[in-house]
Amino acid sequence: MAGPHENLEHAEHAEHASHGGNKKIALLISVLALFLAFSETLGKSSQTAAIADNIKASDTWNFFQAKTIRQTALRTAAEGLATQVPTITSDEAKAAMTKQVEAWRATAARYESDPKEKDGRKELRALAEKYEHDRDTSLARYHQYEFASAAFQIGIVLASAEVITGIVVLGWLSGALGVLGIGFMSLGLWAPHALSFLGGH
Repeated sequence: MAGPHENLEHAEHAEHASHGGNKKIALLISVLALFLAFSETLGKSSQTAAIADNIKASDTWNFFQAKTIRQTALRTAAEGLATQVPTITSDEAKAAMTKQVEAWRATAARYESDPKEKDGRKELRALAEKYEHDRDTSLARYHQYEFASAAFQIGIVLASAEVITGIVVLGWLSGALGVLGIGFMSLGLWAPHALSFLGGH
C-alpha cells in the first residue's frame, strides 16, 4: 500500500510538472495518484476480508468434523446397544435400552441436520462453503486492485518521464494506463471473477 513517502513523491512529481508548464501532465499525475490511493485502500480491505473469511471457513469445517466424529460415535454406540436388546430378558431393562438407542439415533440424526439451531453437518457444510466462496471473491477483488495499482504506478512513472524528456507519447501511454487501471478497479468492484478464466478456473 502506498505510504506517505510515496504519496509525497507523487505530489512532488505533479508540482514539478506544473512548474515546467506541463499543467495537464501535473493534473494527470495527481489524478493517477488519487486513483492509486483508492485502489491500494480497496485492495487492503479485500485482502483483510479474504483472511477473515478463510479463518471462518476453517473454523466451520473444524466444527463440521467434530460433529461427524460425535455422530459416528453415537451411531456406533446405538448399533452396539441395539444388538444387545434381544438378549435381555428383563422387560424393564429392554425398554430402557431401547429408549437409549432411540435417543442416540435421534441425536445422531440431529447432528446430520438441525435447521432450528443451524449447526447440523448439512448446515455447517453450506456455511463453510459460503465462507469459502466469499473468501475467493475477496481474493479475486484483491488481485484486480493489485493490477489497477500497478497500472496507476507505471502511469505515474511514464507521466513523470514525459516532464523530463518532453516525449508526448509517454503522456498518452500514461493516460491509457490510467484508463486500464480504472477498468481493473471496476472489475474489482462489480465483476471480480470476470478474468478468472486466465487462471484456469
